[in-house]
Amino acid sequence: MSQAGHIAPAHRGLLITFEGPEGSGKTTLIEALAEFLGRRGCEPLVLREPGGTGIGERIRSVLLDMSSRGMCAETELLLMEASRAQLVREKILPALAAGLLVLCDRYADASVAYQGYGRGLGEKTVAQFNDFATGGLAPDLTFLCLLPPAQGHARLQDRPTDRLDRETLAFHERVYAGYLALAARAEPRVAVLDAAAPPAVVLAAAVERLKRLEHGLLKFL
Repeated sequence: MSQAGHIAPAHRGLLITFEGPEGSGKTTLIEALAEFLGRRGCEPLVLREPGGTGIGERIRSVLLDMSSRGMCAETELLLMEASRAQLVREKILPALAAGLLVLCDRYADASVAYQGYGRGLGEKTVAQFNDFATGGLAPDLTFLCLLPPAQGHARLQDRPTDRLDRETLAFHERVYAGYLALAARAEPRVAVLDAAAPPAVVLAAAVERLKRLEHGLLKFL
């Protein structure tokens, strides 16, 4: 692990990431959880990938714009990792060093699912780039909102869509398979949530899992 992941445990905050296929409700969960935590005196820092910094947001616009439909898989991965590297060093590491709770909408697991499985670049290749971009910084907990692609696609009808949203069903099925593989092997870090359940039920399940972290930031739960 590089220097990026070295923070004294006694002073380190918490990094909670949220993953899932398109339409899985992870962003809704983050908003609800941030509000829940804020009412209890813990204001989390909410970030997103790609993006979360000035540089990252400009990269995001290139990645998601429909005019980028000719982007090759390798370019997509490298842009994702560039945004991630900036986010880790500019926002996440300082927040953790300050003892803050960070909620991040997607992180390194997303590249395994989307570029590793969806684009066919392979887990091993993506893992190497992830490690370089993050400096070995892993989440303390990852909430994986699982919803079959067909159901997720139906939810997208009610919101603006981007380049990745509009990929083929076959692509999204490969992404879903990547997330299923993650769920099967990554416990206890990964907590799987039934994204088909009502939002309040999903939030309650997330809060119950958070309590098990037994971190000072969560002592009020």
